Amino acid sequence: MRIDVGCVASEAVAPGYGGAVATAGGSVASCRRAFLHYFPEGFRDPTYLTWERDYERAAHLRWVDELGRATFAGLLEAGEHAEVAARAVRIESRTNLLFSFEKMALRDAVRTDAGARAFAAGLFDWLHGSGSEHVRFDRWLDALDSLPRRRSRLLTWPAVTMFGFLARPKVHFFFKPTVTRRAAEACGFDLDHCSRPSWSTYAEVLAVARALRDETADLRSRDMIDLQSFLWVQRSDEYP
Repeated sequence: MRIDVGCVASEAVAPGYGGAVATAGGSVASCRRAFLHYFPEGFRDPTYLTWERDYERAAHLRWVDELGRATFAGLLEAGEHAEVAARAVRIESRTNLLFSFEKMALRDAVRTDAGARAFAAGLFDWLHGSGSEHVRFDRWLDALDSLPRRRSRLLTWPAVTMFGFLARPKVHFFFKPTVTRRAAEACGFDLDHCSRPSWSTYAEVLAVARALRDETADLRSRDMIDLQSFLWVQRSDEYP
């Protein structure tokens, strides 16, 4: 299946997949076998839960507890932008989702009052604001791009997609381009990407995830945590 992910929106859309188009290459069946080689009980395998799912699920539950929609809105209304940023940074710090330079960039970006304010407002808008996902995603990119920068830029794919993934894992995918693209190819999806985050690319990544969910329905994935982990196993150096 081809997922045409460039710097402009794909023109070819297959029914049901919102962007998936059949092509030659790898196959979901072979990737399924690889995943079950490591985790024979699939997404309910105890080792899978320990190695891949549980810590991300725990981060999501911490997010719901500390930055759920009502709590988040209350903090913004009280002007507690720095507290929002501190909670987000603290939750992220207990995961291994970001590279070290991205972790430093995030801390640098919210160190000032102005940075924390822009970050908190932009993040709430991305997760819970008005408008389509497309419109909110573009505003989120603008918010991140406006944050103070000391050493490294924060506008990377992992940093852009991580917070949605932690807050709303049934909806949003955590995108690490190199591994995800190679894994998608192994599963039969030709997934290109732009190095600079854009909605057209992210929409096609979501299309891959939906197609993969449908093709592995017997494994009963619960959310994007499972689907991202399935792809991660295919081409991560952790799984030779």
